[in-house]
Amino acid sequence: MPSPTSPRPLRLMHVHAHPDDESSKGAATTARYVAEGVDVHVVTCTGGERGSVLNPKMDRPEVLENISEIRRLEMERARDILGVRQDWLGFIDSGWPEGDPPPPLPDGCFAALPVEEAAEPLVRLIRDFRPHVVTTYDENGGYPHPDHIMCHRVSMEAFIAAADPERYPDAGRPWQPLKLYYHHAFHRARTQALHDEMVLRGLESPYAERLEKWKPDPLWDARITTRVPCAEYFPVRDRALLAHATQIDPDGAWFACPLEVHQRAWPTEDYELVTSHVHTSLPEDDLFAGIDAPAERMGS
Repeated sequence: MPSPTSPRPLRLMHVHAHPDDESSKGAATTARYVAEGVDVHVVTCTGGERGSVLNPKMDRPEVLENISEIRRLEMERARDILGVRQDWLGFIDSGWPEGDPPPPLPDGCFAALPVEEAAEPLVRLIRDFRPHVVTTYDENGGYPHPDHIMCHRVSMEAFIAAADPERYPDAGRPWQPLKLYYHHAFHRARTQALHDEMVLRGLESPYAERLEKWKPDPLWDARITTRVPCAEYFPVRDRALLAHATQIDPDGAWFACPLEVHQRAWPTEDYELVTSHVHTSLPEDDLFAGIDAPAERMGS
């Protein structure tokens, strides 16, 4: 990895659906790479306008009335804590459809747009920032929120299209990112390890009931190709999470596992390598594995 004084750092782009996703998925990885001199750019597809207030301490009329502005301010605080640059794609949160069957998506929301239309501003950002590595969500969105699934679809479209001079010709000079990853932030093996460590220490685990219903899936577990050691940056992750005060209750589930337990039981953040235009060997412990030659680093 380059030193913090490297004049031409590697570049990493995370594409997320809502403000707070950048802090709940891969934030310690982000903090580690920022500390090592990597230029990290967070793209936030929507403003989170339709997100519920999940912290009961913030569930007040004045918060609900100004949720759009508050969530932007929370994102600014988290961005500064993580040390990243950040851009909004400017799309409208689709909300979580409740009902059986679920209701139609709101007109004009992110998840209701044509993929080609929604991908254009992301193609423009990729061509401008010129990342070597891009991360996004898997085909299920990490969880099946319409915006998370749309984020996956838009990211896949933009990753390919950004390199094609015939696609989006007015969106800047073509650029081919070298690697694409999916986040796998919450999975059974990690949850089991946290549970086991808490039990070993005589602590009450909040995960027991969930694990009883969550059957092992070796095929899913095999999708994880890359585990990035970043335990020393978990405190930065936690501060960034807490910046999203409307979403994160400091006394809630996000912090049910003590920091030292998490650092001991599962000291990595985990990813799936989906596409690579450089040679790498699996498993990896670095999102930039294989990006060694100066030409590759600059994508030329």
